[in-house]
Amino acid sequence: MNAYILVLYYSRGGATAEMARLVARGVEEGGLEARLRTVPEVSANHAATAPPVPGDGPPYAELDDLKQCAGLALGSPTRFGNMAAPMKYFLDSTSSLWLGGALMGKPAGVFTSTSSLHGGQESTLLSMMLPLLHHGMIISGLPYSESELLSTQSGGTPYGPSHLAGQDSNLPLSGEEKALCKALGRRLARLASKLA
Repeated sequence: MNAYILVLYYSRGGATAEMARLVARGVEEGGLEARLRTVPEVSANHAATAPPVPGDGPPYAELDDLKQCAGLALGSPTRFGNMAAPMKYFLDSTSSLWLGGALMGKPAGVFTSTSSLHGGQESTLLSMMLPLLHHGMIISGLPYSESELLSTQSGGTPYGPSHLAGQDSNLPLSGEEKALCKALGRRLARLASKLA
């Protein structure tokens, strides 16, 4: 099996999904395979109503996708300054990987999208880092050698790529936001290759 970076995300409006595809492109530019996966909605009756495979887009993530990855890019829209419940629900199911140390020493990065510029981008990115730190992953942000961090008028932080989607969640990703997504993917691929 080839080494891959798992690009795991949850998206409702489509912006986080687009960011995930750009991160995946960056991973491949960095020389590794990217594996796109998503997580299902959280519902009290999920098992009875949701199909086991999404109607479109990438498949739902399984614990083995996480266990076998060489690195992880984790993306979620902001929910009150935190990651969305479906992503938290999935991460809460990873205790068996934590007990076995399956993710220890692997690089990880995070990305997010918000409706407003000060809608919790950085706190959401930090909230996604916490379970990854508990797993022993090596967190990678974006260094200021990525010049878009200094020129962006929308999203983009040293904690990870971010996107300003606007009040109606219909703003396209800016050039800087796209570049920073790809930069994170390249960085994770290179780190994973060095750590291997």
